[in-house]
Amino acid sequence: MEWDWSAVSDFMPHFWDGLLVTLQILALGSLISFALGLVWALLMRAPTRWVTWPVGAVTEFVRNTPLLVQLFFLFYVLPEWGVTFSALTTGVFAIGLHYSTYTMQVYRAGIEAVPVGQWEAATALNLPLRRTWTAVILPQAVRRVVPALGNYVISMLKDTPLLMAITVLEMLGEARLFSQQNFQFTEPLTVIGVAFIVISYLASLVLRALERRLVH
Repeated sequence: MEWDWSAVSDFMPHFWDGLLVTLQILALGSLISFALGLVWALLMRAPTRWVTWPVGAVTEFVRNTPLLVQLFFLFYVLPEWGVTFSALTTGVFAIGLHYSTYTMQVYRAGIEAVPVGQWEAATALNLPLRRTWTAVILPQAVRRVVPALGNYVISMLKDTPLLMAITVLEMLGEARLFSQQNFQFTEPLTVIGVAFIVISYLASLVLRALERRLVH
């Protein structure tokens, strides 16, 4: 079997469409997971079980069920209850929600790693609780957990093909559709594989640069 460059050329317009969708999923899903994960982490530090127990139960359930099951539930079950979103919106929310349960643990570890003296200093300065969190604790905690959060960004990238199961045409979805229509599988799938490697590598470089900047 010979490599067909014309197949690559024909596939590229579809590839760029899929790449745009993949990057949208990755960017929006990351924002949701980072923001919601921080909310979960803060709620888990609430002084009452009426808050921590439900949050813990929800996050454990989400973390311990497959992302694909969650995608199917949100896309196929919720419409039966009158809640309907587009496939892309559903996919972005599902992947953000799923990974927020992991980023929650990262944030929690970062918060617990802040020295006790920082809390005591904030108390000695009579800082309000909100100011203590926003000006003292969270900046130090987030700086410590950037590498771990970055790893989850790359994991999210690798999970974006799952959204093909609910009709989202990201990179792999576009490659599969093109291959089925043209009976050419090697070239488009190879292009997608290389694209994932390149994007993951570039993301790791950005994360390393960000880590060095935060540390220094």
